[in-house]
Amino acid sequence: MADRRQFIKAAAFATAASYVRILGANDRIRIGGIGTGGRCQYLLSLLNKGGGSQIMAICDVYEPHRQEAREKVAPEAREFTDYRKLLEQPDVDAVVIGAPDHWHVPMAIDAVRAGKDVYVEKPVTHRMEEGEPLLKAVAESKRVVQTGMQQRSWPHFQQAREIVAGGGLGQVTIIRTYWYQNYLQGRDTRAPIDALKLDWKMFLGSAPDQPFDPERYRNWRWFWDFGGGSLTDLFLHWVDVAHWCMSSDTPIDAQAMGGKYVIPEFQWPDTVNAAFHYPGNFLVNFDCSLMGYLEGGGLVFHGTKALMRLHRGGFAVYPEQARSTELPDLKDAAQEVQSTHDGTIEHLQNFLDCIRTRNTPNAPVAVGVAAARAGHLGNQALRSGQTVRA
Repeated sequence: MADRRQFIKAAAFATAASYVRILGANDRIRIGGIGTGGRCQYLLSLLNKGGGSQIMAICDVYEPHRQEAREKVAPEAREFTDYRKLLEQPDVDAVVIGAPDHWHVPMAIDAVRAGKDVYVEKPVTHRMEEGEPLLKAVAESKRVVQTGMQQRSWPHFQQAREIVAGGGLGQVTIIRTYWYQNYLQGRDTRAPIDALKLDWKMFLGSAPDQPFDPERYRNWRWFWDFGGGSLTDLFLHWVDVAHWCMSSDTPIDAQAMGGKYVIPEFQWPDTVNAAFHYPGNFLVNFDCSLMGYLEGGGLVFHGTKALMRLHRGGFAVYPEQARSTELPDLKDAAQEVQSTHDGTIEHLQNFLDCIRTRNTPNAPVAVGVAAARAGHLGNQALRSGQTVRA
């Protein structure tokens, strides 16, 4: 911690003294990637395709991840194991943080204090109490911080939000959210983790000291020291959409239950059900299981005038009918929109645009903190077995 404090002070001094680069519309924004596993590599690949930026440096505690990132997205980039060394580089304007959850806040705070703009994946915080220090650090730094809530830049989600917020569904009283993934598939065919090429101590960071465990390293988000399971992973995308559409981002209370039914080696339940009560008289429910892909993920808004099914493939609005029905299939949509691409493209472009203009991005840090707060509240309810009030 003493080393980290010294680094922050030195970086802040260097920033105040020398960070004078003014970006024009045609200047390439110089990017550093931190935590270059699969998600970060994907984000960097989209930046490459979009143009307007150049990947200057990559950092990961696992050598094969650095090598893969170099080969796929950044052949000329410099490599680092310690992210603080990357942040010292004067030719890096902004960083993309794709490290495990427990590193998001320390890395983001260090980055903004080093004069870097930041794209940080969700959940922005690993613990509820990290929110305020992060908000304070970002406000003091005046850096651009975009959080990984890409639905806010996705055109059909923006259109759907206008319908809900504009009263097109009537009064919405319940929003069902769900996400199903298959973590059973391919578990026996994965490549082994080479512990000799991993800086396990650096990976642990603020987590308690513990021996290397390939399961915890590979599936870190399902262990409490490093992640918060699907309530701070998958659910955050949908609860953020609910917050955005309903203009209400702080639950009154939460209930949750779950079980380890098919993957007992995870600490976090592989099957969960959670419910959140919000000001404004509406509920948000979440269902998740890790045993199969069918149904995927999405939201269903139930309103007094209409119902909306919304997911990454598009949305459909179905008017309320005059007669009772018990049939699950909906027909005769009043409006239907399909999406043809991943809105993360627009989200990253919004990030680059805001670096140049210094405008507020579509998903600023307060948005990410609010979404994470709902997930943390759900996890508190899950672990305590009680209703938890905010």
